[in-house]
Amino acid sequence: MLVLRHHLLLATLSLLLSNAAAGQDAPAPARNAAPAPVRFLLTFDDGPAAADSDNPTVHILETLARNPLQDNIKAVFFTQTRAWHGGGTETGRALIKREHDEGHIVALHSATLFHSNHRFMSKKTLDESMQKGVDDLVGVTGVAPKLVRPPFWAYDAETLESYRQHGMRMLLTDLNANDGKIYGINFSWHKRSNMLTHLAETRKRWAAGAMPVVDGSTPVVVTFHDVNTYTSRHIQEYMDILIDVARELDVPLAAKPFYDDRDELERAALASTVTSADAKPQLPGLWNWLWQ
Repeated sequence: MLVLRHHLLLATLSLLLSNAAAGQDAPAPARNAAPAPVRFLLTFDDGPAAADSDNPTVHILETLARNPLQDNIKAVFFTQTRAWHGGGTETGRALIKREHDEGHIVALHSATLFHSNHRFMSKKTLDESMQKGVDDLVGVTGVAPKLVRPPFWAYDAETLESYRQHGMRMLLTDLNANDGKIYGINFSWHKRSNMLTHLAETRKRWAAGAMPVVDGSTPVVVTFHDVNTYTSRHIQEYMDILIDVARELDVPLAAKPFYDDRDELERAALASTVTSADAKPQLPGLWNWLWQ
């Protein structure tokens, strides 16, 4: 009996030592995979411009099509379909058609004469405006818009519901160029520092895995204004700055840092939309304080 107990004790001790050794040799738990590389999703508000010559929207389209960084870049154009100095003109409608024909996404910004605030409209007026915008874009491009961006970034639960009822989802932004369209001032002293600041903030969400991943990349939405002559003259510089600040902040970029396929662009944009008034995403500058 004593011999049996002795053998049982040795066997138990041997098992414990074996388990401990196995635990020491076991690999450490795998760390979370690195976030997906970034692709810049370019968007343009307030257009198209109606100028007959030196048209800023035209220059932006030409630069997106041919540039040293990546040819045939596609963007989302949030159009004002009835603006008296833009989409409501023959030149404006022709440019909306050109945007669509060249593979860009044509979305809705407003369907009023001026840059009217959706949040200040009655439900009836807003719904009528949304339907006019959808009809306008279908009439020009043959395609109903899937994306909308509210003027002044102003939205609430009621505006979101109106967008939804008219088949659209709201896309805000991660980076805002502040591209000279501020109180009528048509220049910018801080193009690079502004982009660096905005991307540094966005990088925190990217590093935390809090941003969508679509087709193997993380879309980062960037906002410009294509009616702005300053933007049109400097759009190549802005794109260079985006690449530069990403490298400075150690943000890996996809092999193609911009979108050049409309279907991929659409998937990325839809994945980045806001569908709930409770989400409270960061809005650009003063607007966050006003609306949130």
